[in-house]
Amino acid sequence: MSERTKPHVTVLGLGRMGAAIAAAFLDSGHPTTVWNRTAAKAGALVARGAVRAATVTEAVTAGPLVIAPLLDHDAVRQTLASATPVLHGRTLVNLANSTPDQARELAAWASGHGADYLDGAMLALPDTVATPDGFFLYSGSRRAFTTHRRALEVMAPAHYFGTDPGAAEVHDLALLGTGYAALTGFLHSAALLAPAGTTPETFAPLAARWLHGMAEFLPELAREAGSATYTDGVSTVDLNRAGVDSLIGLSRAAGVTTDVHEPLKALLDRRSADGHGGDSFSSVYELLRGAHPGPWPRPEA
Repeated sequence: MSERTKPHVTVLGLGRMGAAIAAAFLDSGHPTTVWNRTAAKAGALVARGAVRAATVTEAVTAGPLVIAPLLDHDAVRQTLASATPVLHGRTLVNLANSTPDQARELAAWASGHGADYLDGAMLALPDTVATPDGFFLYSGSRRAFTTHRRALEVMAPAHYFGTDPGAAEVHDLALLGTGYAALTGFLHSAALLAPAGTTPETFAPLAARWLHGMAEFLPELAREAGSATYTDGVSTVDLNRAGVDSLIGLSRAAGVTTDVHEPLKALLDRRSADGHGGDSFSSVYELLRGAHPGPWPRPEA
């Protein structure tokens, strides 16, 4: 993409992520307009070549691609309320924290004003914007994603999950759930080791090494869960029941709360009581999925 064909980008909101995103577009040669409620926050970006818009309407009018890394769904609606007459023909990329239903509602609202809509979830930190270490999830208008993919990937590698505007948020929350479980497990273990004199800082490298191994096991776990084939797993329900029981017992003896692992113990106990103690640990998936509502749309490249 030559300098002349790079689309003009508008960034609404210059918090830490918004400022990093605007800087990434400037660094990549995109003409960039910025707007922030506190105008002074745009100063450093303007010094690097950004255009500071005095109003949201002026910012949206500047170009075809409008990026909104604002706080939440309400902030997006409130910010754009005065600019609805100029949304027609533009693409709105909502990067605010939203629920799937809020993303769908905002997509319908944008469509009603003649705009294409992409919902985005930022799996990145400000210092990983424009690096391979972060990635963003998108769903909504396929046309918008196809048209602007190269610009979107200035911010981070982009993954598209189909035309349902809520799909990116569903996948974002699923990833957050994976991360929260791992981080809470680490904090529990750090608390468990405190009486032994091992500091969290000392334990962290060991935990990171262990989690790296766990990550490498995910494809096998996914294969078993996806195919509902649990009879040949090397880590069985009963084997893990024993491990979790020991972990809970040690926690109690050390005066550390067992809240983190009690739910897993309950699941393993149920699976074993149902006659599946010899099945793979991954068979817990059958209890977690409950009454599955049907297949989600598969991710699209």
